[in-house]
Amino acid sequence: MTKQTKILSGVLAGVALGAVVAIVLSSDKNSDMKSKINDWFCDLFDKSKDKLANVADMVKEKADKLKA
Repeated sequence: MTKQTKILSGVLAGVALGAVVAIVLSSDKNSDMKSKINDWFCDLFDKSKDKLANVADMVKEKADKLKA
């Protein structure tokens, strides 16, 4: 990925997160929208953890190959 692509994806992720936070804060407590966004955010968080774990494993494998 190029530097511009990384910056653009970071900006878009920030905008999306800001929109989600704004909707959650502005919605009433009994709203279905709040629970849907909460579920979506939890799913997104779980996917991010999985991707970070995969990246960590790849880095560890590369480091082990360099040591050998």
